[in-house]
Amino acid sequence: MSFFLLKYLHLVGAAVLLGTGAGIAFFMSLAHLGRNAAVIAGVARIVVIADFVFTATAVVVQPVTGALLVRDVGYAFSDAWILWSLVLYVLAGAFWLPVVLMQTRMRDLARAAVAAGTELPPAYHRLFRWWFAFGFPAFAAVLAIFWLMIAKPQTLF
Repeated sequence: MSFFLLKYLHLVGAAVLLGTGAGIAFFMSLAHLGRNAAVIAGVARIVVIADFVFTATAVVVQPVTGALLVRDVGYAFSDAWILWSLVLYVLAGAFWLPVVLMQTRMRDLARAAVAAGTELPPAYHRLFRWWFAFGFPAFAAVLAIFWLMIAKPQTLF
């Protein structure tokens, strides 16, 4: 595969991770602020689909294209910026995986509230707080990886 195609795929994957993460956070937060269980259920349904279609695809594409770029360009996995990118990638994933499960559960709780004609249960609100808290380190890690890819610092400390 050519260098430019690999780089293109890697950059598109990075943009998808950042953009999908920002979009999901925006739409879920706005839906939550409205406190309308039907709206939350609908938005959460779309968010869960988007995470599986876009984010999960990019999560697979990134390490594959990144490893091929390291090999083709002649970088070393021991380069500081690559090592830190990998550490941050694992950190982002460690926060993203639970977020996906939380989104799915929040969707289900909102659906159940709509079906029963009740308010959102306390469990939904607890999950939302955890979802919101987990989003910050995951998103910050992705932003830091962007910086590392652009700056390529040889040392970080």
